[in-house]
Amino acid sequence: MRITYGPWGETLAELTEAARAAEDAGADVVWLPELHRSATVPAAAVAVATSRARVGTAVALAFTRSPMVTALEALDLDELSGGRLVLGLGAGARRLNESWHDVPSDRPLTRLRETVAVVRRIVRLAHTGEPMTFEGELRRLDVRGFRRPHPPARPEIPLYLAAVGPQLTRLAGEIADGWLSHELCSPSYLHDRILPNLEAGRARRPAGRAEVVVSACCSVADDAREARRRAAGTVGFYATVATYRDFFAFHGLEREQAHVVEVFRSGVPADGLAAAVPDAMVESLTLAGTPDEVAARVAGYHGSADSIKLTPPVHGLTPEEIRAAQARVIALIKELTR
Repeated sequence: MRITYGPWGETLAELTEAARAAEDAGADVVWLPELHRSATVPAAAVAVATSRARVGTAVALAFTRSPMVTALEALDLDELSGGRLVLGLGAGARRLNESWHDVPSDRPLTRLRETVAVVRRIVRLAHTGEPMTFEGELRRLDVRGFRRPHPPARPEIPLYLAAVGPQLTRLAGEIADGWLSHELCSPSYLHDRILPNLEAGRARRPAGRAEVVVSACCSVADDAREARRRAAGTVGFYATVATYRDFFAFHGLEREQAHVVEVFRSGVPADGLAAAVPDAMVESLTLAGTPDEVAARVAGYHGSADSIKLTPPVHGLTPEEIRAAQARVIALIKELTR
């Protein structure tokens, strides 16, 4: 099982330094998210700062850019990285798409399927001068007389999909080169809920399978209690999202999630909910503990995941605390990959 990493930085310079440190420690992929920053600009910075690790977006929002822009950015990033890009796309939450980005997100299954098809078509044909056309239910492409004068680094770019629900997970199994999990994904949830849906999607594809990339909030400290408290804010942040109600219910944490939501609605900000999160939630949903404890928890994904993406806890922590947490995770990667 390969070890990958999602770096943090208060500045882009610090982010790229963390990416280089993770690469030197043995991380196979460095993943860049899209929330407080775009995914593609930090990916470009990391592509220049690294030389061996693959550079992935985990994830770029699929509906907020046109498929043409997504494909052109992917081609540029793949060239910049010397053929090391992994394009990770996700549908994103409906409120985020419609209220933050003012783009439609209805029928996400069809919209994502057609977005992937259009992006792949542009990546494959943009440099050839051939017409690029697509007529779907929600996506349309009609490009003629266009030829991208820059040769691609590769004829195809790996495209991964992030998914939580069963329908989108089956879609990832059917059409994607890889599946990316949510930041909270326990071994039991992966085995019982995710893998059967990925396999159902795989049954509809002619050949191959989607790589399984599980993500985990990773908090390492010599004092296990300190590690759990650092990770509690991340659990609290995601517990406020109604979309994940079934996920918490699967782990028997309905009442605990309801309590976090109640505290959130009382006026506590989403990044300040650590005190409302009991240790039971942290232990079930994150990799938090001493180095030996976390290494053992990582091993729990063997046989189910092809790779694991470790990220440091960030929610509710000061920059100094995140830096300390990140340094411990990168040190753990070095131990896990040597």
